Amino acid sequence: MARFRLILLLAAALGYTAASPIDEQALDSPSFLAPGKDRGWKDCGEEGDVVRIKSIEVSPDPPKRGEDLTITVTGDASDDILDGAYADVTVKLGLITILRKQFDVCEEAEKANATIQCPISKGHHVVVQTVTLAKEIPPAPFKVNIRGYTGDDDDLVCMDLMMDFWPKRGSFLQW
Repeated sequence: MARFRLILLLAAALGYTAASPIDEQALDSPSFLAPGKDRGWKDCGEEGDVVRIKSIEVSPDPPKRGEDLTITVTGDASDDILDGAYADVTVKLGLITILRKQFDVCEEAEKANATIQCPISKGHHVVVQTVTLAKEIPPAPFKVNIRGYTGDDDDLVCMDLMMDFWPKRGSFLQW
């Protein structure tokens, strides 16, 4: 689960492989996934936020429990991101909060040997990270809220993610 949380954190900080893009979805309804979609994201930030996420791609598509998942996040930073930047991450399973934690963005990127390290210069960035998804991820929809801040507590990034691991129709006995 720690690696899964880390990739979500890296996607918050910023983020071309043969991958499928995850469409940005509007959060106008209780579920912001379009019919037939099992994942989505929304940049919930303001124009003044330091990081603006442009795209998220995953490979393989759809992700499989117990296997490697490569996530490519593309975004723009309007200012340098320095030590002290942090992200508040909340993971929910339905209405139940299963994780609420604050992460040091630079420290987590260093621990994961991420493709981008602090200080992160302003400009366009592409972050590629591969993690192994736990086999124990329950077949359920997960909502992840990421709110990032600079060391001075200015808004860094805001992103909402949705990933649904429910078995699909026609996939009887999908363990």
